[in-house]
Amino acid sequence: MKKWVSTFALSSALVLGLAACGSSGGSGSDSSEDEKKIVVGASNIPHAEILEEAKPLLEEKGIELDIKPFQDYILPNTALDGKEIDANYFQHIPYLDSVLEENPNYDFVSAGAIHIEPIGIYSKKYKSLKDLPKNGTVIMRDAVAEQGRILSIFEKEGVIKLKEGVKKQDATLDDIVENPKNLTFKADVEGGLLPQVYNNNEGDAVVINANYALDAGLDPVKDPIAVESKENNPYANIITVRKGDENKEEVKALVEVLHSKEIQDFIEEKYKGAVLPVNE
Repeated sequence: MKKWVSTFALSSALVLGLAACGSSGGSGSDSSEDEKKIVVGASNIPHAEILEEAKPLLEEKGIELDIKPFQDYILPNTALDGKEIDANYFQHIPYLDSVLEENPNYDFVSAGAIHIEPIGIYSKKYKSLKDLPKNGTVIMRDAVAEQGRILSIFEKEGVIKLKEGVKKQDATLDDIVENPKNLTFKADVEGGLLPQVYNNNEGDAVVINANYALDAGLDPVKDPIAVESKENNPYANIITVRKGDENKEEVKALVEVLHSKEIQDFIEEKYKGAVLPVNE
């Protein structure tokens, strides 16, 4: 009997001890369930850099920000659909619209626009678009959603003319109606490879997104021979979430922080015009 009581006492002590450990905030405790966390997939530059700056501001609101870097423009949406991440930050509305059209099973919305990256046209051979030669070659991204914004730059410079009545952001290579230089637009290169194409001196001009230019050490303000207009620009990069999640506390807090003066000042000071903050 004495042996049984002793065993019972030892077992009770172990149970109480484990309970005390659990109450100190371990993974199985109630306190961990109250912790808030948001996982965001992002391009390295400038998106992940901006999110890193936002981390401590979110921590002040009791929210942990986990940043998952991506190198391409396909996997962030695949991961969002698969619930591997809570949001992504790399794309603009016209691109998202094209993705949703191609993937009707995706149900994504914008939770807020954060910044614009004016796209630039680079050349090691020529100083302006008007200097491009007859039968010259322009190398650009393999993304139809980007064609309208690129062709608008060429039209503004008087190098081509687009079909009357077509919305600029919806324009494609098929909408070019006048091309007096007979330029060839090669839209078949993955975006991240374009700086290398430029450095290899391929083609007569190369169109490079600002994030890829920054990542490659180029200056998206000084190096291009032409840059898209900042006025009425519909290509603001957004926080994308699954429909319904835009109202979640963590998502609303993330967008609020990214729209804060601290982050907008950071964007202006760090990127010096290559990335422009927006507050929408």
